[in-house]
Amino acid sequence: MNYPEPIAKLIDSFMKLPGIGIKSATRLAFYTINMNDDDVSIFSKALMDAKRKLHFCSICGNITEDDPCEICQDKDRDQTKVLVVEQPKDLVSMENMHEYTGLYHVLHGVLSPVEGKGPEDINISGLVKRLQKHPEIKEVIIATNANPEGEATAMYLSKLIKPAGIKVTRLAHGLSVGSDIDYADEMTLIKAIEGRTEM
Repeated sequence: MNYPEPIAKLIDSFMKLPGIGIKSATRLAFYTINMNDDDVSIFSKALMDAKRKLHFCSICGNITEDDPCEICQDKDRDQTKVLVVEQPKDLVSMENMHEYTGLYHVLHGVLSPVEGKGPEDINISGLVKRLQKHPEIKEVIIATNANPEGEATAMYLSKLIKPAGIKVTRLAHGLSVGSDIDYADEMTLIKAIEGRTEM
């Protein structure tokens, strides 16, 4: 039996989300149609607001309502360090430990030949321009995930940045190999920052 078109479209929409298969999408679709009208309105407004009001910071690439973002505007932060992360959610994880006081740069992905992602497909050129424009930056801390793509991206960045005389460090492997930063606990992240090593 085929679902009515509105439900089928809703299921298809949920299946576009990462990690959502047909069973989960179907469950979410039926849950959604059973929600009261006010909750559906709030949910749809939240989706539209996120799409319309948020954009990427022109300096660091973080998700923000204001440009530049709050972190890039903060002159009290250590202007000599830039911590490079894969995604905005990784930046939030680092900020939540309240130990790192430098700046950030969000790549919006990693190098992945299998997926056809090269240096031009992620925010590497923005980092290079930023380093050229701001000679006060003395250290780049690479905080990509400890998986093959993250390691390849870290090595690429190190080879790109080190010739400019900028210190390049990598988070210590207090983060287990194959894990994601946003799943790490606060103490693991603190130890990873403290134990970073030069590349």
